[in-house]
Amino acid sequence: MQDRGHLLTEQRNPRSWHIDRMSIAEAVELMNSEDATVAPAVAAARDDICRAIELVVAAFQAGGRLIYVGAGTSGRLGVLDAAECPPTFLSPPRMVRGVIAGGWKALRRAVEGAEDHPEDGAAAMDKLKVGPRDVVMGITTGGTTPFVHGALARARDRGARTIFFGCVAENHVSFPADVSIRVLVGPEVITGSTRLKAGTATKMVLNMISTISMVRIGKVYQNLMVDVNTRANRKLIDRGQRMIMTITGLDRPAAAKLLEEAGGHVKTALVMHCRKVDRAAARRLLAAHRGHLAPILNARTQNSDAQA
Repeated sequence: MQDRGHLLTEQRNPRSWHIDRMSIAEAVELMNSEDATVAPAVAAARDDICRAIELVVAAFQAGGRLIYVGAGTSGRLGVLDAAECPPTFLSPPRMVRGVIAGGWKALRRAVEGAEDHPEDGAAAMDKLKVGPRDVVMGITTGGTTPFVHGALARARDRGARTIFFGCVAENHVSFPADVSIRVLVGPEVITGSTRLKAGTATKMVLNMISTISMVRIGKVYQNLMVDVNTRANRKLIDRGQRMIMTITGLDRPAAAKLLEEAGGHVKTALVMHCRKVDRAAARRLLAAHRGHLAPILNARTQNSDAQA
């Protein structure tokens, strides 16, 4: 049996030793103050997070995937981040994938023993046919999850680039990944409960990696999610129409008509309006610029300035 008592995530937090005797208000204040330490810990890992994003952007540009692998809370957060990419960025579901030890059953109910089998992590990479164009990110806040280690080792053998994320120091748990992100949030309020600060840190880092990677491949214009899936629900239809209104100055009925003519695709609608072209021509322009809207709209502005 491996002794994990030396790991930062397994240490006792002296500030919460008496949480069982605190008032509710005192316990809330304690947890809030502990959570306030997470953002600085994430900031300290900035350089490695940037390197991870560079790997993911390169994978996307090459037609590859970002694959999160984890167990328990880590696995659920990876699956959650992957699930939110298609409606937010209109990315294909295969582009960002989440793998959790124990499979889909583990999303609803803990399957604790599933994390102990490195061969299952390796098999998951084989099943996904991981290859050189992909990036596999192993999420293991305590650093030792065998399922994650097995998955990363197999991914590396299959030629993929790898990212290791943990909330323990590298000299306590090392792994030969291309990028190693260590966010040292310190001992949890409840000893070993890494769904707390470590889970918050994980969510923050995954937000950065997926969001900024999508921005870099043209899924965002200014700070607007112009690749939103407006076929998903009324909220996203409204958001798509408002983005068109904001950028073009059109009123709501005209924006709605333009969005419908563009097949529900906001970027296509904007190019149609701003470059005075039909849907087919707008899609060709977007393809020529690899989905980036700014150079197309900026070219229109520059042409207008030159004519003036």
